[in-house]
Amino acid sequence: MSYTQLIYHIVFSTKERREFLTAERIDRICKYIAGIIRNHEGIPLAVNGVCDHLHIAAIVGPTIALSQFVGTVKSNCSKWIHETFGDMQNFNWQDGYSAFTVSTSVRESVLSYIRDQESHHRKMSFQEELVQLLERHGVKYDPRYIR
Repeated sequence: MSYTQLIYHIVFSTKERREFLTAERIDRICKYIAGIIRNHEGIPLAVNGVCDHLHIAAIVGPTIALSQFVGTVKSNCSKWIHETFGDMQNFNWQDGYSAFTVSTSVRESVLSYIRDQESHHRKMSFQEELVQLLERHGVKYDPRYIR
């Protein structure tokens, strides 16, 4: 038997940072993603975003690699979006993602941060936010891919 408590803060954007995720649809998309997470042995803690990206806080089970987990979430969600919203046939997620581990001591502040995305992005762009997250976590990145 394996016992884990792996909490991840996962961030990914729409392809080319296109503003596909309207305020009217974001709640439905986030709820659908929470269902995908539950169906793949995960526990969704918070899912939220704005017009061009999403944040997910989730406990990921020990039997699935993070890259596989994120790929499954993104592909299943894309399929559902194409089937559900007729005007979003050109919708796609970006190829990559960013993910950070979350310690229990900061769990609630990360969940609050994710839930407050709309307010947060009145002050900061996605690119500025991503750079800040990467630097805060000591992740080396190529600025050419932060556009």
